Amino acid sequence: MQLANNGGSPGHHRIEPSSEEIAVYRWTARHEHVDLQDTARELGLTPEAVGTALRSLTMMGLLRADASDPDRLRMVDPDLVVATKTASLESAIHQQQTRLDQIRERFGSLRSHYLEALSRTNEIEVIARMEEVRGALTRASADCGEEMLASQPGGNRVPKVLEEALSRDRAMLSRGVRMRTLYHHTARFNGPSQAYVAALSPLGAEYRTAHELFGRLIIYDRRVAFIPERSATWGAVVIREPSIVEYLCSVFEQAWTQAQPFSEAAADGLEAVAKDIDRSILRLLAAGLKDETIARRLGMSLRTARKHIADIMALLGAQSRFQAGVLAAARGLLAPEEPGEAPDIDG
Repeated sequence: MQLANNGGSPGHHRIEPSSEEIAVYRWTARHEHVDLQDTARELGLTPEAVGTALRSLTMMGLLRADASDPDRLRMVDPDLVVATKTASLESAIHQQQTRLDQIRERFGSLRSHYLEALSRTNEIEVIARMEEVRGALTRASADCGEEMLASQPGGNRVPKVLEEALSRDRAMLSRGVRMRTLYHHTARFNGPSQAYVAALSPLGAEYRTAHELFGRLIIYDRRVAFIPERSATWGAVVIREPSIVEYLCSVFEQAWTQAQPFSEAAADGLEAVAKDIDRSILRLLAAGLKDETIARRLGMSLRTARKHIADIMALLGAQSRFQAGVLAAARGLLAPEEPGEAPDIDG
């Protein structure tokens, strides 16, 4: 391979080869002799650019002069070159990682003092920022050793959020943590939720669904609870006061007892599930709740709730919410249901 000495300055200040230099290196691997004109024409470069690339490759150590013929170049194993070129970079990364570990260790040594002070003075903590909430949840799940209770209202959970929770929950289950989660019935229609439940149920996680839930709640080891902060942000209130945590656990247990095991809607029959939801909407309509409140209580979008309401009123032949309540009561649709029996809304 003949090295031309035409124009340009080699890019010896760079560690890695450019795309043009890689193309020239590949060309030298396929041809015993390199002619600047032929190489340039084949690669779509100028002869000057090819000459510059050859000199850069030489200075990087990827090409070297033949001992018996200084005008010819021989290829050098890139693995050997990169090992030399990146040694200092790897050393710098190692030093930075060591420094990062030291910083984390120092801050970690403060946590026991923080928790000690918190237990004495402030058993209710407000976390305003979503990033800090996620960090607190990650820490609490890592520390959890026995049980996690969760209420997750809403029928449509974001796939990305479920993916993030999957590895965290698997880690808890692998430690023998008992996990129980409540969803709205509408979660049975949500594909990501179904896949999430199907992935973790064989590992021991338990899931149930209910028409109505009391709100979002996560409790770890019956010692620390997370509830939403009252503003419309993604903040949270962390509760460590034993009496309040115990009360929240009892609220969860009551809802859990009345909930049904999670199953796909198809398994129960789409018609049966839809009628079950309609009966709950009827009861809430009779109580005088607004569309927005009904949607939130049942974990569905406002548009979906309004469609259900319109269908129910049409089936009952009602012209108003009040009339719908009267007709539903007359048909016995609002009477307490016996186990295994439920009045048919189409009745």
